[in-house]
Amino acid sequence: MESQGIRKNSTLICAPLMADSVEEIVVQMNRAKSSGADLVEIRLDSLKSFDPVKDVPSLIKQCPLPTLFTYRPTWEGGQYDGNEKSRLDVLHFVMESGADYIDVELKAVEEFNNSMRGTKPAKCKVIVSSHNYQYTPSIEDLGNLVAAIQASDADIVKIATTALDITDVARVFQITVHSQAPIIAMVMGERGLMSRILCPKFGGYLTFGALDSGIVSAPGQPTIADLLNLYNFRQIGPDTKIFGIIGKPVSHSKAPLLYNEAFKAVGFNGIYVHLLVDDYAKFFQTYSSTDFSGFSCTIPHKETALRCCDKVDPVAESIGAVNCIIRMNNGKLFGCNTDYVGAISAIEDGLRGSQHISSATGSPLSGKLFVVIGAGGAGKALAYGAKEKGARVVIANRTYERAKELADTIGGHAISISELDNFRPESHMILANTTSMGMQPNVDETPISKEALKSYELVFDAVYTPKITRLLREADECGAKIVTGVEMFIGQAYEQYERFTGLPAPKELFDKIMSNY
Repeated sequence: MESQGIRKNSTLICAPLMADSVEEIVVQMNRAKSSGADLVEIRLDSLKSFDPVKDVPSLIKQCPLPTLFTYRPTWEGGQYDGNEKSRLDVLHFVMESGADYIDVELKAVEEFNNSMRGTKPAKCKVIVSSHNYQYTPSIEDLGNLVAAIQASDADIVKIATTALDITDVARVFQITVHSQAPIIAMVMGERGLMSRILCPKFGGYLTFGALDSGIVSAPGQPTIADLLNLYNFRQIGPDTKIFGIIGKPVSHSKAPLLYNEAFKAVGFNGIYVHLLVDDYAKFFQTYSSTDFSGFSCTIPHKETALRCCDKVDPVAESIGAVNCIIRMNNGKLFGCNTDYVGAISAIEDGLRGSQHISSATGSPLSGKLFVVIGAGGAGKALAYGAKEKGARVVIANRTYERAKELADTIGGHAISISELDNFRPESHMILANTTSMGMQPNVDETPISKEALKSYELVFDAVYTPKITRLLREADECGAKIVTGVEMFIGQAYEQYERFTGLPAPKELFDKIMSNY
């Protein structure tokens, strides 16, 4: 159900309803109401058969929420491929029957206006829409498009474009915030997701939220449940600070769940979103305002991120990777690394066989042979952290040269990943996987044979989707202690949260949120 708290914006959540029959749409209407939607979009083009004269008044009468009717033709991405005059006649009839909104395509609006019988009912607002399924136009072209829609007597402007890069969304935000008319503006696809979540911050009229995940009326649509509960949609206002996780892939990350829940619990005015980024430098050049306040960095961007920062914490400099970026008040970017603390603490706790009990006798890693799989950002953090704790470090990587480069930097030993299965110089070693091997959807992958795991006392996997990877399952079966990526994830999030908010991390809340995962 809907998040608690005062509603801070007037942006509506619209549930698109698509079904074969009128009866199914009626069922969906009631689900939309109980899910927390503000209105429904009835997609007439999805119906296999319907009688406008009978069904339209019936749908309006039975709907517990305000209604928006859309009868989308195939030439604008819909399913209707019949006679155009008949389609527009239905939309006129819908308007006269008492609908709250209708959607008319820009390409059809002139004909629609010319065929109007009498005056438009005052109750019904006309949304004039334009959809671009190929790309997002330039700011100038978008401005011209909005002006053309406004000139068509639209009550509400609607533009939907496609994100080829996450920076495309910035142009649509710019158009939204400067629009003189009520505007619905979104960018389709996974790279456009934040356009759908952040529209209240920029003054968007409404966003679309699906009833069920995977059943969407356009690519990249979140569910109503996620808008309300995961992203705290009702609490987003013009002064809400934006945070996010930058990666590729990124949709698997549970970071939004963790941070948004914590922000809500303490009343911090922030929103944390998934950011699918292809080009790191371009992202930061585009989103340079202090509204974009802080970022977590994940695979494959941790090393590139370091080069984008104006100032870097000395530890992150030594590691050669950052996983947390803060935008300072002067707009400059500060980078730090919280990975190594999160992972090393979790591994030490695992070795002590305790829950957060500190040991006066130094680190249990001291003198241990510590094998790190992977030489990327997380691999560097783990290698650095283990070395700091007095471990003897071995780097195993697919390309031996990268392993050797990292090993030379920290004073360790390098091997190729193909040598791992036969690498057993001693027993009671520690193994830490920092690659994405075994991450959803490739859950059958593992970087090392089960037989080789018998030489390890403890095995850690930075992957946390799934929580128990094949590597961890097989290590457990061999009798090794296992430490999951969830424990590292929570550990590294403590410091990030404090840097993001200036508040102490709610550690018990973090543990509670992730214990359900």
